[in-house]
Amino acid sequence: MHSIRKALELAGARPVIESNVRNLLDSEVMIFPGVGAFDPAAAKLEPYREIILDRLNAGTPCLGICIGTHILFEESEEGSIPGIGFMKGRVEKIHGEKIPHMGWNKVTTEDKYFTDVESPYFYFAHSYRANPEEDIIKGTTEYYETFPSIMRKKNTVAVQFHPEKSGASGAIFLKNFVKFIEEKL
Repeated sequence: MHSIRKALELAGARPVIESNVRNLLDSEVMIFPGVGAFDPAAAKLEPYREIILDRLNAGTPCLGICIGTHILFEESEEGSIPGIGFMKGRVEKIHGEKIPHMGWNKVTTEDKYFTDVESPYFYFAHSYRANPEEDIIKGTTEYYETFPSIMRKKNTVAVQFHPEKSGASGAIFLKNFVKFIEEKL
């Protein structure tokens, strides 16, 4: 939480860490950070699932990071509680010899959020990845298989990597996201 808050501040945002999910429902932007497991994250949001879904469908800007991306989907192999269901599809375990996928890896994309990003390398730490059932993939990464590392739907951007731990590349990505938010608000 501290890392993403600091990275967003450096990108020009004024983030507030909100532990009361009810207060999140009145925010201008929602960010679901990237540490944890699917069921505990989904369980915390479950009472507010429909309201969050309505806000995302109405165009409230949102950034999902790692597990924050996973909970935007309908379900996950990692758990038994349903996700928010904003993005159609399922979260599945990575297929590979070495799991979790930890460290720097290349993101292949031409998405607008990567304008001025000089290095395509971002930091990953995950054992699961999204498998969307709709045309929302904006970038991919190779790790024993090709998996979606960037997805975008309406005003929601969902990434598998951790921009707050991705050095200059992550900082530029977050500046572009903050610029996008400012244009929407």
